[in-house]
Amino acid sequence: MNLILIAVISLGAIALVSAAILYAASKKFAVYEDPRIAQVSEVLPQANCGGCGYPGCSGFADACVKAGSLEGKFCPVGGQDVMTQVASILGLDAGEAEPMVAVVRCNGTCANRPRTNLYDGAKSCAIAASLYGGETGCSFGCLGCGDCVAVCQFDAIHMNPETGLPEVDEAKCTACGACVKACPKAIIEIRPQGKKSRRVYVSCVNKDKGAVARKACTVSCIGCGKCVKTCPFEAITLENNLAYIDPNKCKSCRKCVEVCPQGTIIELNFPPRKPKAEGTLATEAPKAEAPKAAPAAEA
Repeated sequence: MNLILIAVISLGAIALVSAAILYAASKKFAVYEDPRIAQVSEVLPQANCGGCGYPGCSGFADACVKAGSLEGKFCPVGGQDVMTQVASILGLDAGEAEPMVAVVRCNGTCANRPRTNLYDGAKSCAIAASLYGGETGCSFGCLGCGDCVAVCQFDAIHMNPETGLPEVDEAKCTACGACVKACPKAIIEIRPQGKKSRRVYVSCVNKDKGAVARKACTVSCIGCGKCVKTCPFEAITLENNLAYIDPNKCKSCRKCVEVCPQGTIIELNFPPRKPKAEGTLATEAPKAEAPKAAPAAEA
């Protein structure tokens, strides 16, 4: 009995000392975490899409608390409502962020971009892009395998079976950027949604010279530069045979749309254009003849 009692007391003493050591270590090496991080994390949508630029919602919450300012920080999934809640928790100003949306910059439909070969392999844009340039003569356009559809957590993008191109549902798109990262051809871009969801953009990423690009796709940009010369706001640049419209400078005047010979520039969600009035010649009243001078009286 004495041996058993001694063993029990010894083990109890060891456990008590170990507990004391662990308690002291936990206090000495404790890492303080601001309780506001958990509060901010709770109001975030927990999509962990990475659209905010941080590794998940917890990383975004930590950055908001430690930064002391919400400038340049925005949750694309939660939108302005969530950022207002975050600002309320931290006692900061949420500011106003312009709504963004994913835009597919390729109009190479089956009709515009005829197929020249058949891809028989894994249904993946990433794999297809690593093997060859695609099923058409345009090596820059959409491959049509739907990698962007697969990565979208919000069911905001789908492949159109008729055109063979992805289409974005603006009502569901959160501009998280997952589709942008998934596209190996970089045809998807996050752009400002625009007032009343109206946007003007070049729906092409083909950098080949005009004749080559036009042969591959009937609506490709040929780098003629007419849009650049027409734009009164210097919003369009031409580089590597490809025009690009800066959404921050564009005023949606749509003059570039009218002069584009390829129909490459898209005007989205605008009302139908009014038909131009036929030119009519103004009928001017004939000018009254100057009164003739009376003949001089003969002497």
